[in-house]
Amino acid sequence: MKVVFEEELLMEKSMAKVITHPDEKSHWDSIQEAICQSETKLVVINAKNNRNVQIELSSVVAIESEDRLCCVRVITGERYLLNKRLKFVEEELRSSHFMKINNQTIINTRCISEFSSTDHARIQVDLNDGSSYFVSRFYIKNFRGKLS
Repeated sequence: MKVVFEEELLMEKSMAKVITHPDEKSHWDSIQEAICQSETKLVVINAKNNRNVQIELSSVVAIESEDRLCCVRVITGERYLLNKRLKFVEEELRSSHFMKINNQTIINTRCISEFSSTDHARIQVDLNDGSSYFVSRFYIKNFRGKLS
């Protein structure tokens, strides 16, 4: 099989475009599976034993700032530390499914179960794991634009 790579500036960083001959349509599932297995991993610190652990980016529910470190919460409820400030984490995750909703929190938009308006012109976001956060007024326009 011959593989050809092309660049497209308007495409999201996390997206891959695969062009095949119509006769190869039966192999699309295996191609997608192979591409998805190469998912981006995040190296975090397990605070229990101070060891570095690789976790899949899709398993991250929220990343919260804790001074000069970040707390990474995954779908299973486990928490890890990330030795970076939140602004640098935001820059690395800019084109993926993560969104900063206030000065302390970045959430995975794929984990949003529902959201609603609250008092003081804020939005409350409920995530699949039962946690909830508030979108501050500064980030509301970006939040609405990304989810609409």
